[in-house]
Amino acid sequence: MSAPAPVSAPVPFLDLAAATAEIAEELQEAAARVIASGWYVGGPELEAFEADWAAFCGAAHCTGTANGLDALVLGLRALGVGPGDGVIVPSNTYIASWLAISAVGATPVPVEPDPATHNIDPDRIAAAIGPDVAAIMPVHLYGQPADMDAVLGIARAHGLKVIEDAAQAHGATWRDRRIGAHGDLVCWSFYPGKNLGALGDAGAVTTDDPALAERVRRLGNYGSARKYEHETRGLNSRLDPIQAAMLRVKLVHLPDWTARRRARAAQYLDGLAGLPLGLPQVDPRADPVWHLFVVTHDDRAGLARALADRGVATLIHYPQPPHMQGAYADMGLAPGALPHARDMAERVLSLPMGPHLSPRDCDRVIAALHDALG
Repeated sequence: MSAPAPVSAPVPFLDLAAATAEIAEELQEAAARVIASGWYVGGPELEAFEADWAAFCGAAHCTGTANGLDALVLGLRALGVGPGDGVIVPSNTYIASWLAISAVGATPVPVEPDPATHNIDPDRIAAAIGPDVAAIMPVHLYGQPADMDAVLGIARAHGLKVIEDAAQAHGATWRDRRIGAHGDLVCWSFYPGKNLGALGDAGAVTTDDPALAERVRRLGNYGSARKYEHETRGLNSRLDPIQAAMLRVKLVHLPDWTARRRARAAQYLDGLAGLPLGLPQVDPRADPVWHLFVVTHDDRAGLARALADRGVATLIHYPQPPHMQGAYADMGLAPGALPHARDMAERVLSLPMGPHLSPRDCDRVIAALHDALG
């Protein structure tokens, strides 16, 4: 890789401050509205966001949760998944997907990804289904929907539940329908760095099934549908009204911010064509929202250093798959047991991406890659 030329101000990986500054007055007005309302847990602000998010996703119901991990845990519990059950899950996802399965006493059943899309490989799912498997958890990784036609077809054929991890897929579509109610339940994170991010932790579950929605809500409210009556052992996992108010403001801007992400992704795909670099491949049935723009390279560490030297920030999503983490050492899976997950972890590199990445800075990233790899 060639030596870098002098650089100007660095290109950040994601500029959250710019997103807040763009709508600062709206956020401040929403916060003031909640403060003045006297509703600090539950109430009309939360109910309004739940209705808005359900409508945006094309789902009948939305239940807010404290964070994305809780959304997955509550969703699994609502589906009746627990000890003795297996849940099929991608081998290369963020560890939260696996942790939720473990939290309910079930066992992750890892399935390798399609090397083209990095999403779970449907051809491998059927082979992983054993007598104890109760559910499939597709993850819409990097903001590109997994193959929901195949996942749902396999699940129906085997009588399995489908719980989607959509933490990176706000507004993504599969066959022109937004992610939000394809499976039995869809679980969301609104962590600040997400495409729709709160100003703190927040999450939600969407579904078309009223009974499941009620179960999720009850489980997140101490197992109670009525005050001081507790039908089951639940959690305290509720979306704060002030975060709901922030999300309501941001949701209005999400379509525009998604359009900006898609424009930058198109700019990358055009500008990086022909380089010795693995570029994202999009399923023609999907319209991703580009939560991340992930490339692959055999010398990932060297390329990351070269870009840093040229003023371009990068991150790795993710440097170690769950089966290689200490948290899952007890599963006894050697690194090579899931070779695609291991190899991706060694080669993936996330480039700057976000609604406030300017066309000029995107060109700077492209130029830095040409310079480094030329």
